[in-house]
Amino acid sequence: MKFSIGGSLKLAFRPWVEGLENIPAEGPAILASNHLSFSDSFFLPAVLDRKVTFIAKAEYFTSPGVKGKLTAAFFKGVGQLPVDRSGARGAGEAAIKSGIEVIERGELFGIYPEGTRSPDGRLYRGKPGGLARVALATGAPVIPVAMIDTEKIQPPGKVVPKLMRPGIRIGKPLDFSRYHGMDGDRFILRSVTDEVMYEIMKLSGQEYVDIYATAAKRQMADAEKAEKAEKTGKAEKADGKPE
Repeated sequence: MKFSIGGSLKLAFRPWVEGLENIPAEGPAILASNHLSFSDSFFLPAVLDRKVTFIAKAEYFTSPGVKGKLTAAFFKGVGQLPVDRSGARGAGEAAIKSGIEVIERGELFGIYPEGTRSPDGRLYRGKPGGLARVALATGAPVIPVAMIDTEKIQPPGKVVPKLMRPGIRIGKPLDFSRYHGMDGDRFILRSVTDEVMYEIMKLSGQEYVDIYATAAKRQMADAEKAEKAEKTGKAEKADGKPE
């Protein structure tokens, strides 16, 4: 199913790719990518000859009914791995465990260090958990990846994608074997994550913002809420109603 989906995506969108030679023909590696669109997890696997496994919330695989079964089949077909977000530490620990298992099988593991999609097309600070911990626990090389223009194909909230050519730039593998086994050192985790994010920034050409994307989304939501409250207050004042 992966090949049929990948073939359809390549035929319809004709993504351009640079740096395919940086993907090893065999053996484990971590693909660390920026995250602009829901479709990122489909376009990257579509251009690779090897299977790459990304993490997806378990709800995509357990929804009832025909639609739920079709959704589960689709996510499995494109290499998505379900992660149970319940438990004391939630999805973070589950994702790390799953990533290590993928690497130990000698496969490719895909991860988004930002932790969520960029709210405005800029590159945000990488979270020092999943990516660095999997890399240091396994010794696998980290390959930086930049998705280009995928946010224009399917912006957040849009169901029907726009037909246009996205791009994918794949950087040279980064070796962090010198830190192998030091996945409990938060300073090392931060250093490794920042180095990967710097390489992604160079590949993507995105403006870098040194805050987490989740914090940026909260700030944007608060600003929008404040703006709406201000407009409501002005409208009520103009109507002679108490604020």
